[in-house]
Amino acid sequence: MNIKISNFRSNLFEWLNTAKVRYSILAIILLNAVTLGMETSPIIMEKYGKILSLVDNVCLAIFVIELILKLFAVGLRFFKDPWNLFDFFVISISLAPISEGFSVLRALRILRVLRALSFAPRLRRTIEGFVSALPGMSSVIILMAIIFYIGAVIATKLFASEFPIWFGSIGKSLYSLFQIMTLESWSMGIVRPVMEVYPYAWMFFVPFILITSFAVVNVLVGLIVNSMHDAHSEEATEATDAYRDDVINHLKEISKRLDKLER
Repeated sequence: MNIKISNFRSNLFEWLNTAKVRYSILAIILLNAVTLGMETSPIIMEKYGKILSLVDNVCLAIFVIELILKLFAVGLRFFKDPWNLFDFFVISISLAPISEGFSVLRALRILRVLRALSFAPRLRRTIEGFVSALPGMSSVIILMAIIFYIGAVIATKLFASEFPIWFGSIGKSLYSLFQIMTLESWSMGIVRPVMEVYPYAWMFFVPFILITSFAVVNVLVGLIVNSMHDAHSEEATEATDAYRDDVINHLKEISKRLDKLER
């Protein structure tokens, strides 16, 4: 009996990973993404609201069935795969009760679209490369936080009396400095009005922009790009190793056949 169940689970796992099933699930994910986007239009909802809700519920039911089948086929090993955990999290959010208190969870249903990432190996490699960059990014983020805190304290002490809206507190200064770092209307919006009162304020803002926007942020980008490059290099190496092993196996088979012919 146990052997039959084990064989059934193994066959079920293979079936779930066939191209036909995977592409079918991907098509349903994309269809669900379109319907969720259409739900944001009051005109469309007024005419086709019931149909869209029905399609959404059917898609959710298919996702739940797929998740249950995976759990049955794989068992507790299901929770060892980060992508399975992500699917479990996204579907769990979709199953949350819909009410005024859970309106945010209803909006998060669009996260189901991210499940499409697990169907594209290259996208998966990109995400894995980004995640692998997080440990290296932590030290840079800490450095950025220290620079921001120092800048916020200085800006608050220097400019709070004349510009309380931007620099009236540490929190306001941090937000204003973040806006300056992103170069979003930093000159005409903040720095030039400050310079009309404090002509030498540029001596604070310009070095801050150079350090944060052009130095530290580029270091972060470099770490992410390097990690993604390593991830894609690993994929290429695995493909090369698989091809080499395949060639070696073929050569061994040819060698065996030649030996038999010689005998």
